[in-house]
Amino acid sequence: MNHPVLPSWRDGHARAALLRFVEEVTTPGDHFLVPSDRVAVFDNDGTLWPEQPIPVQLHYLTERWRQMAKADPALADREPYTSALSGDPAWLASVLEDHYAGDDTRLPALAEAVIATQRGMDTDELAVAVGEFFRTARHPVLRRPYPACAYQPMLELLSFLREHGFTTVLVSGGGRDFMRVISTELFGVPPEQVIGSTADAHWSASRRAVVYGDRIRVLDDGPEKPVRIWSRLGRRPVLACGNSNGDIEMLAYTADAPHGLAVLIHHDDDTRDDPPYDAGAQRALAEATRRAWLTVSVKYDWTRLYPDVP
Repeated sequence: MNHPVLPSWRDGHARAALLRFVEEVTTPGDHFLVPSDRVAVFDNDGTLWPEQPIPVQLHYLTERWRQMAKADPALADREPYTSALSGDPAWLASVLEDHYAGDDTRLPALAEAVIATQRGMDTDELAVAVGEFFRTARHPVLRRPYPACAYQPMLELLSFLREHGFTTVLVSGGGRDFMRVISTELFGVPPEQVIGSTADAHWSASRRAVVYGDRIRVLDDGPEKPVRIWSRLGRRPVLACGNSNGDIEMLAYTADAPHGLAVLIHHDDDTRDDPPYDAGAQRALAEATRRAWLTVSVKYDWTRLYPDVP
């Protein structure tokens, strides 16, 4: 049964909890919050759109590494360029799995390759390159353009919250300036409400532009997420949505706010185009159970996954 509110959510505990939460904080009473205090934060990969078999930004980076290795064959024997040329995502996937398990041994190599894709570019040049990717690339499994890969239930939740006076903010472990290119079009979130990992940058007087430098300044993941939220917003969120171990601290930070609600998306659907996986989310799932956070089942709480392709 479709409903006028959150129509892609099945009747059940998750939908009811979200509706009840919004009603309580927007209705005068003990839980009422003025609009300026209604801040909702959302992880991106795996929360608002798929992160399997490869996160969207890593797809973009892989294409850039392939181009760079073809231009400079000396790179071909180094990871992640070797994987980019072969089309095998196993090395990249294993680095991310190790990171979520607490092992960052190979993360510096990946970080250096990420920086290499934009070193010396200015912010406008990067935005053009990312914009071109989003105009032409398709999800490697779904074969959909990326703007049609956002989870429809989450798009509805974002809109529903904004209709009730919430500020919605993206808090991603991925690149802030990567997401800013498409955040407004896809999620209705303006660039100034995107928090993410950032690279060093400096002002170039000769180019009259902000130019990217030689290292990653902030990796916006795990305990860094609440720090970045506070430094950017100066407020503790009252609703947070995530899906992985890297979101635990953000969810805990929000759940401990007065009347705060933490929401964990669980990818447990083996029947539709969203592969089930717990890898990288085991600790988050355990914490959600222990702390009674709201766990959303992709299989049982969502009636559809994606919007219609235009």
